[in-house]
Amino acid sequence: MARYEEVANDLREQIKAGQYEVGGTLPRYEDLTARYGVGRGVVASAIAVLEREGLVRPVKRTGLVVLDWRRERRRIARGQLVTRDPARGYIFPAASRPDEPWEVHGRPFRAYVAAPSRVAELLAVEEGMPTLRRRRVTSPAGETPFQLVDTWIHPDAVRDAPQVAEPATGPGGYIDRIEESGHGPFSWNEYTRVRMPDREESQLLEISQELPVLEIALIGVSSKTQRAVEVTIRVVPSDRVELVSELRRAKSAAWPTNPVRPA
Repeated sequence: MARYEEVANDLREQIKAGQYEVGGTLPRYEDLTARYGVGRGVVASAIAVLEREGLVRPVKRTGLVVLDWRRERRRIARGQLVTRDPARGYIFPAASRPDEPWEVHGRPFRAYVAAPSRVAELLAVEEGMPTLRRRRVTSPAGETPFQLVDTWIHPDAVRDAPQVAEPATGPGGYIDRIEESGHGPFSWNEYTRVRMPDREESQLLEISQELPVLEIALIGVSSKTQRAVEVTIRVVPSDRVELVSELRRAKSAAWPTNPVRPA
């Protein structure tokens, strides 16, 4: 076992034994190098392991902050059914139960932001084009940030439904306004991938940049133009969630099965 792995294992055991409390900090690099009799590079590699496991994250002018490792992963069954509540509007497959209270961290805000490459690809606009983004950070009530949600709205949709750029988009939200402007009914596609967070995402989610995130992109397609008019991207820390799928038997696999007969 490499020396940095031994250091990481020892620090991990101390964290989980409660020697370093959640919200507290690990010793400084200088103290760790002296304690373990190793160079700064070995300590840095050990800390990187703990960051990727979601145990610590570096905070400027504070140090290596111990994260809440006691949280259980939230299991998400990604269904394909979009429903509608008469009082709220569309309801998509979610990470929460209908009766579970969630909260917003900070204040949701909207701005015209240069479209990054991923958004430009999904929304079919030029990279760097100023595009309306509605951003919010949410979580189950009482928990640290669970997801960063960015909704990007195509300039054509903003032109057709200008209320989507206002602080309050009205009953049913921005989707209802865009559909009412002639783009309804929407159809949707969802793309999921794993990637590393950028600096801003890691700060908003209060995680290390070494911790991978799950990116779920939901694309709303106009029936009028057959093109994407809005893209909502959810970014979730990988240590907070796992995806669950129920597998079903096709008719060919119905029980009892027939013995296999090699050709």
